[in-house]
Amino acid sequence: MKPNENISPWNRRRFLQTTAGAGAAAGLAAFPGAGALASPPASPSRQPGAPGVSPSSTDPLGIRSSFPVTEELAYLNNAAVGPLPLPVRDALHDYADNKMRRRDGAAGSKAVASARTRFATLFGADEDEIAFLYATSGGENIVVNAMDWRPGDNVVVDELHFVTTFVLYRELERRAGVELRIVPSRDGVVTVDDFAARTDDRTRLLSVAWVSNRNGFRYDLPELADLAHAHGGYLFADAIQAWGTFPSNLHEEKVDFACGNGYKWLHADFGCAPFYVRREHLDWMTPDRHGHAQVAESLPGHRYRLETSAKKLEYGSPAYGPVAAMDAALGFVGQVGVDRIAGHTHALAGELREGAAALGMRMFTPPKNPSAIVSFHHGLDHERLSQALADAGVSITFQEDGQLLRAGVGMFNSRDDVDRLLGVIRRLV
Repeated sequence: MKPNENISPWNRRRFLQTTAGAGAAAGLAAFPGAGALASPPASPSRQPGAPGVSPSSTDPLGIRSSFPVTEELAYLNNAAVGPLPLPVRDALHDYADNKMRRRDGAAGSKAVASARTRFATLFGADEDEIAFLYATSGGENIVVNAMDWRPGDNVVVDELHFVTTFVLYRELERRAGVELRIVPSRDGVVTVDDFAARTDDRTRLLSVAWVSNRNGFRYDLPELADLAHAHGGYLFADAIQAWGTFPSNLHEEKVDFACGNGYKWLHADFGCAPFYVRREHLDWMTPDRHGHAQVAESLPGHRYRLETSAKKLEYGSPAYGPVAAMDAALGFVGQVGVDRIAGHTHALAGELREGAAALGMRMFTPPKNPSAIVSFHHGLDHERLSQALADAGVSITFQEDGQLLRAGVGMFNSRDDVDRLLGVIRRLV
């Protein structure tokens, strides 16, 4: 199946009935503290900052109270920065308090171990395939620097990718004589066939934003991986707009490498970017820098045996605060349920797309697109629209000199949030 074919949007009314009924019947466990894996208590009850037990039509997942941003804004800007939920804020507070008082010198390493376990469990990987980097771009840089490039090799990307990728491969062109091939989009879509038309036996790497930051277009990774592997190449996925927005199993996705930071849809913080390296590549994958964190065993004469798992890519001390936030955030997301998050946000994003199209907006996000991002050319005066949205307490992102409006629907958003955005546009058209 090619991307976005034969994918039906959720029926929102049926989803609301299903989640409300299931939530009322079973409830969600109170969120466990960072550093401990989630396990539901015998009698769940609502606690401040915990996933709720009373879903409703205005709060289908029962977690809106965990996001204080909802008290002030119709926050539809998760594709830019996901706000912290209370449990993650509390984990950061606990980290700072512990560092201030030095109660537990091992708290940081415990958080690293717990976050690695949570991430691998949630996204279908093995723990030794996961490294924690500082930024999404770190993963793609490591891949590029580890590969043995030859003049005449090529890399295939598409125009829906994030700007960092173009900077990276233009520099690779200059330095190593590697050709960068850029696939254009048509109506906001890039197909596997489009990639295939530009892929040959000198293609070493395909690189995509799993979910595009520009319009939310979502790729079918297994088909792209099969294409790359058929030509002896690899597939890299920028996952920053994907992780936390739909269920996925990295092994089944067939992707070779994937990296994404935690500050968007995982609702963690800047500075902790999980990097997945498929096991079969760990032998040849070399770090792009070295340091004490890679030491597995100290040997005589200032010699060392280094890590052989993905941890060998962690050369220095981690950013323990962001890791603590990641640990708590992964627990929170796992407790809510990525499948429930996807059902709610994709349905609501579909409603937003249909509503914007009905108002005459020129859509950049394709129809029946299984992601939480909606993007369209509004055709209005940018400054006037920007001020009207601010006055109405609606947070979105403008791109392309203000002419492209991008909204990112989060787990805490409601139909009222979407209606508020559409209402502002309706008054101006």
